[in-house]
Amino acid sequence: MTIHSRLSSDKECSPIPAAQRQIINNTDTMKKVSFLLLGFLLTFNLAQAQEEGLKLAKAAAKALTAYNIDPQGNSDKLQEAKDKIEQAVKLPDAQALGSTWQSKGDIYNTILQRDLARRMIDPKAPLTGDNDALVAFDAYKKAYELGIKKYEKSDAVKGIEEVTPHVINSAVAKYELKEYEKSFNAFRASVEAHDILRANEKKSPLDDPKQLEDQIYFTGLIATMAGKCSDALPFYDRLYKAGTNNPAVYEGIYNCKMELKDEAGASVILTEGRKKFPDDTALLFAEINAYLKAGKLSDLTSRLEEAIAKEPSNVGLYVTLGNVYDNLYQGALKEKNDADATKYFNLAKKQYEGAIKQNPNYLDANYSLGALYYNKAAVRTQEMNALPEDYSSAGLKKMESMRNEVMTLFDQALPYFQQAESIDANDVNTLIALNEIYARKDDEVLSPEFKKRLEVVKGGGKNAGSYFKK
Repeated sequence: MTIHSRLSSDKECSPIPAAQRQIINNTDTMKKVSFLLLGFLLTFNLAQAQEEGLKLAKAAAKALTAYNIDPQGNSDKLQEAKDKIEQAVKLPDAQALGSTWQSKGDIYNTILQRDLARRMIDPKAPLTGDNDALVAFDAYKKAYELGIKKYEKSDAVKGIEEVTPHVINSAVAKYELKEYEKSFNAFRASVEAHDILRANEKKSPLDDPKQLEDQIYFTGLIATMAGKCSDALPFYDRLYKAGTNNPAVYEGIYNCKMELKDEAGASVILTEGRKKFPDDTALLFAEINAYLKAGKLSDLTSRLEEAIAKEPSNVGLYVTLGNVYDNLYQGALKEKNDADATKYFNLAKKQYEGAIKQNPNYLDANYSLGALYYNKAAVRTQEMNALPEDYSSAGLKKMESMRNEVMTLFDQALPYFQQAESIDANDVNTLIALNEIYARKDDEVLSPEFKKRLEVVKGGGKNAGSYFKK
């Protein structure tokens, strides 16, 4: 029996000559040496980078000291300190040291103090930075977090204590400039600064509980104005959990949760807020809007009547309640519930008339009341057209009666559409209604007139003036 080799080749494997083995071994050794050299170079370069970061941080601190000794003679040293510290904080080793951030805080605080001193002489003197107080605070905060020794934390707290009033002032200044995101960042810092100061038993400009509550609320509010609801909620929640008596906090949480698509959470906080602050108008209006969005018309009427009782001169509330009754009227018509239809029609009419009484030149109120009559006329027209052909005396009499009713309703609608046109000569819906009514009345003057006016607006133009304005 023959035993076959496992090698696929017919040729036998020859041993590698010793010289060749030596070459291979030397090559492997060279590779190992290369890897060792590469590792050494990487370590050396990293050490150099680390050393460079420390050198820059020390140089920045040294330049600041030189400036503080002689601000006039070494005025350029402050800019040098700023440049070097900004380079240092970009390097990992410097970033990890609390002393680096302490130096940065001291440098920016010194720049701020220099600028404020200039303003004592010239109130219009510009600040060299956008918000050096905030930069200084953020640096001191970092130094506080990284500080290990007691004196390191103490130095950081001292810096925070110095810049906090300026951070608060900058928050207000940015708000007045409508720079809401920058204002929020400063308001946020002022609250954080207060918390650090109180944790270290230091005085804070926000020690008064009412002032602190207001500051926290404004921080949340301005975050929402900056479109940062996720950042606003923690500040609102802080007040909410503390049992705030400010209904605006509930409104803020509700609005933010709605903005963040948390409708269930928004509903819970709104219900709680309405129960706790039943007389707060803002929460009432938020509830009204929520019911409107959900289409809960029957639940809306009592809320809107409550709102009108609180703000009887708010014309929009009358129109909104009128629209709710108008919708309920339309629903009753579809269900062929004549009793409810009549009730809701009259209630809608009452609210629209109440709005016009408050403000005769309110466009929506005039148009809505005209539309209420117009739509009822349209429904009666459909009913009339659905009548079977009956040319008997009784049938013709019924047809004539319904036709007269339709024209009476159009006549009742007409004055309100005319008033609406006098308020806005380019409102498309008003012009459509007037054109339709005059066409039905076979008015050969006003029907083409309003058809022409309607075509002007639909074509992207503007009517020069109102036809009915006196």
